[in-house]
Amino acid sequence: MRKDTAEYEQALDAVVEILRAHARRGATPVQYGRLSDELQRLGHAVPPHEGAMPYLLEDASAAGSPDGSLPLLSALVVLKESGRPSTGFFRLARRAPYHRPGDDTELWVSELKDLARQYADR
Repeated sequence: MRKDTAEYEQALDAVVEILRAHARRGATPVQYGRLSDELQRLGHAVPPHEGAMPYLLEDASAAGSPDGSLPLLSALVVLKESGRPSTGFFRLARRAPYHRPGDDTELWVSELKDLARQYADR
């Protein structure tokens, strides 16, 4: 799957909808493998830790917060081993236009709380 293709855009739409559903359920995290499984059920073959997944997560965050003012949807995706996002999430959250402050835990918890608030009534 390559960026800027119809296949990628369809998978991105699916990722955004899946993550928004998790946000509406109180910002419940989802493991990479589970997200990959959900995408597979929808017809999108996206391996959990390689290929298009990191790009889809970054683009899902950009779609949900193009100017950096809203919480990042990719905060919901966590590693099975640690139950926390990968280092890629924290790099994304600290760069422009997001510029999230705090240590990793503080940043992540803040994003989850903000996601839960933003999607509570949707």
